[in-house]
Amino acid sequence: MATQCTNWGILGTADVARKWVIPAIQEAKNAKLVAIASRSGKAKEIAEQFGIPKFYDRYEQLLQDPEIEIVYIPLPNHLHADWVKKAAQNRKHVLCEKPAALTVAQTEEMIQVCENNHVFFMEALMYQFHPQHQRVFTIMNSGEIGEIKMMRSSFSFILKQLQGNFRLHKDMGGGSLYDIGCYCIHAIRSMMRSEPIQIYAVQPTAPDNEVDLSATVILKLQNGLTTSFDCSMEMIERHTYEIVGTKGKIEVPAAFIPPTDGKGMVIVTTNEGTKRIETIQGFSYLNGIEHFAHCVLTHTEPSYTKEDCIQNIRVLEACHQSLQTGKPISLS
Repeated sequence: MATQCTNWGILGTADVARKWVIPAIQEAKNAKLVAIASRSGKAKEIAEQFGIPKFYDRYEQLLQDPEIEIVYIPLPNHLHADWVKKAAQNRKHVLCEKPAALTVAQTEEMIQVCENNHVFFMEALMYQFHPQHQRVFTIMNSGEIGEIKMMRSSFSFILKQLQGNFRLHKDMGGGSLYDIGCYCIHAIRSMMRSEPIQIYAVQPTAPDNEVDLSATVILKLQNGLTTSFDCSMEMIERHTYEIVGTKGKIEVPAAFIPPTDGKGMVIVTTNEGTKRIETIQGFSYLNGIEHFAHCVLTHTEPSYTKEDCIQNIRVLEACHQSLQTGKPISLS
């Protein structure tokens, strides 16, 4: 029996779309990329480069295409909420780049519009679909590293493209927390299976820009554990997390950026000094695309739920509030 297929369109030609999402859709068993739109005039060039059948110079034209069932939105952060709502109003299911929106209110409103129009929505935190993270859960649950005491995460890179980059503008949802801190927040919430109740965020140096180029955050969880993360657009590339227990620790050195060969790595170190390195094969973007397509085809909610997405934005919003006030923020 032939695999059912979903028809996809993309709003924009961002790097993440070209490098990761377009190849993933084209490789997926249950997805077909039929159109791309760009207001910059690049749609034809990208369509020809990737063999995409249709291209549009206006986002609205793509949303009005009856052939398209699912829309992927990799636009600058401040545009997510409006275009998610417009896509939903055109009866398109939506996969939207992180962060889903800039505030909890925006996120709740756009998810409500999706629900009102009976379409599925998922935020594209695609790292979570790599099987290395499930392997970490298995090791934690086995008791090999003992009682979990702490988790910390880091995500950083050097921002090289400065001219016209939305990441440097506050009103466009710029800054390291929105861009990459959201990954660390989700990893902590997911791996610890507990929600933050108090958040304290600081900038390591006096800010000379209108956005947080770097931030360090401490999160106290409901389960009593204290976790932390740092994120930066002015430090050497790192994207990792570490979980520490009474008998050992687990490290995931390539946690958020998918390895080009799909090979993730889980490193386990015990009190006895033994170290084990496990290689876990998988492609997070491909898995995430196939998962969302499957949800649309079978009318089932994504494993990364709308409620989880809203909670991640709630923590992200609290991080910004703490940066602005210089005080810890409590979440009830």
